[in-house]
Amino acid sequence: MSDQANGRRGYDNRARAEQARRGRRQVVAAAHDLLLAKGYRATTMADVARAAGVSVETVYKAFGTKAAVAKAAYDVALVGDDEPVPLAERPEIRAMLADPDPAAKLRRYAALARTLAERIGPLTGVLLAGARSGGDPDLTELAATTDQERLAGATAVVTHLAATGGLRAGLDRDRARDTLWALISPDLYRLLVVERGWSHDDYEHWLADTLITSLI
Repeated sequence: MSDQANGRRGYDNRARAEQARRGRRQVVAAAHDLLLAKGYRATTMADVARAAGVSVETVYKAFGTKAAVAKAAYDVALVGDDEPVPLAERPEIRAMLADPDPAAKLRRYAALARTLAERIGPLTGVLLAGARSGGDPDLTELAATTDQERLAGATAVVTHLAATGGLRAGLDRDRARDTLWALISPDLYRLLVVERGWSHDDYEHWLADTLITSLI
């Protein structure tokens, strides 16, 4: 095959990949808006397809289940885009890990937790409400997965604090991990910000102070 033909094939493959990515992005954005507007149970795959301007078959082929579409919407909302860069490798996390002061690390972490809560708080509330109502084992599994992801993040932060000498002497790592995991839970954010009317500034400052007092 000629170099020209190879080049054309490569161009066509890239064009198809970009088209697929645009379509996926449209589906995820449509799902996010519909979930917030209608709730999980009332949102159908047909609704998502219609809002995204694609066929229902396309949505099923790309995602498989409604819970998978919801997880994709959650993941994009969490990091703010659909770039294939894990949260742990984002600039905010790198800056937090690089800060030499343990208290400053946790203030940076609290600021990040506030940002993430603002991004995903409403959607998380919808998904948790759907999971608690029962009837969709895929959604129940999704809720468990997001809990495990939060636990993994808390574990990584506590491990880093311990490795850099920031964790309070005598504090059990598992207890520290569980404390952090609980303090950044979406339920606690909902109670303080949504139910009690705290501002996001109040939440961030309280979280930073509580993390510093509890961990270092």
